Amino acid sequence: MNEHILIGRETETGILQECLQSNKAELIAMIGRRRVGKTFLIREFYKNELCFVLTGVHHATLEEQLENFQFSMIEFAKTNKKTAPPKTWLQAFHQLRTFIEKKGAKKKKVLFFDELPWMATRRSGFMGAFEHFWNHWASHRKDLILVICGSAASWMIKKIVNNKGGLHNRITRKIRLEPFDLHETECFLKNKNVNLNQYQVTQLFMVTGGIPLYLNEIKKGESAAQNIERICFTKDGLLQKEFDNLYSALYEDATNHIAVIKALSGKNKGMNRTEIIKAAGLKSGGFATEILEELSESGFITPFIPLDRVKKETFYRLTDEYTLFYLKFIAGQRGTGKKQWVKKANSPSWKSWSGLAFENICIKHTPQIKKALGIEGVYTEESAWRSKNKKEGVQVDLLIDRGDNCINVCEMKFSQTKFEINNRYAKELQNKIQTFQLESKTRKTVFLTMITTFGLIENIHKTSLVSNSIPLEKLFIKITE
Repeated sequence: MNEHILIGRETETGILQECLQSNKAELIAMIGRRRVGKTFLIREFYKNELCFVLTGVHHATLEEQLENFQFSMIEFAKTNKKTAPPKTWLQAFHQLRTFIEKKGAKKKKVLFFDELPWMATRRSGFMGAFEHFWNHWASHRKDLILVICGSAASWMIKKIVNNKGGLHNRITRKIRLEPFDLHETECFLKNKNVNLNQYQVTQLFMVTGGIPLYLNEIKKGESAAQNIERICFTKDGLLQKEFDNLYSALYEDATNHIAVIKALSGKNKGMNRTEIIKAAGLKSGGFATEILEELSESGFITPFIPLDRVKKETFYRLTDEYTLFYLKFIAGQRGTGKKQWVKKANSPSWKSWSGLAFENICIKHTPQIKKALGIEGVYTEESAWRSKNKKEGVQVDLLIDRGDNCINVCEMKFSQTKFEINNRYAKELQNKIQTFQLESKTRKTVFLTMITTFGLIENIHKTSLVSNSIPLEKLFIKITE
């Protein structure tokens, strides 16, 4: 990783700066999927204030975690004095308290607990000791900022943010660190002297999903295809074996999570809860709900609530770009080496996959779409819609339901040149709009909005059907909060 990761983190760094200027103790919970740059952001921004850092060890015993604590204590105390590791987390936090008290209270001090879920395992006693440390001592110190971090987003929300015990309402700041959007991805690459046009940046986004660690592998002087070839299809490429590492690090037993992911990977338009349970071989009930919530919180799948807001009709799509790419092109490949991606990149399967990937990108860039439409100040609700007539097979992947009595029905098309609405597709669009208006019984004005890479070819169908045409470049607009 390098300093470029701080690109696009204005909101997050603003919160971290406010905590430095605060006159009270701050307990910051940072949430975000693995590889998104949480650790680097904290270490980089607070590099002059870091007083103690402890990173959990994956699949370690209690004794090993406490030994790791002792190693960190020796490192930050800058001492060669050998002492026995604490036997409990209560002892460990007492040692930490003593260490901090010796430093006085004049300067701001940052304590950073990284990968907290790996330390706070069942029967470890970590959470009770941590709660006691914060509630009875640390929260009364005006010079302390305590940052807790974890890649298991659902665990962090349940156990920390929505804690019903000793940490209830104790979090002073919550930061959710998201992957880069297209604008931030483009800025990141330019700062690495990678100069690619927006079409190629979008291709890289389709594989990396705006994850900084993945983007850091991109080299200047190589095309998008060459970079993808090297990163994904060579023996030592970072994304060659990332899939197994990614899920096993987030979930204690990732078997069911991966089963859901694989089930959704075969259904481009998504599946409802019942369909997922059947396809993934899950048991119905709370267990299945928990799996779906965990995958949703980590950003791997996205729930789409229908226009009528009936929650039981919610369906899910696999929207993590790397996972989609891995399961489609990397998993099960027989060989590695040169020309693996070149052979696949011109295949019909790539054209089909790129269309789906582009749809997901557009959905994630709804704020940019709203800005391009000039409705960023209008209250909207985003949703999806499926025809109840399965024979029709009509589906709208993105509806923007507006407070000004209009609805944008969005169609997304990825192509290498300007897109043409031919006679066949024009009839399909007409049927989609008519079916939607009939079944939804909406009285709002419906605008057909086409989102494409290079715009639309001028013809009678564009003139008569399309209300708004949004080219790829509009998705690269910077959004400020």
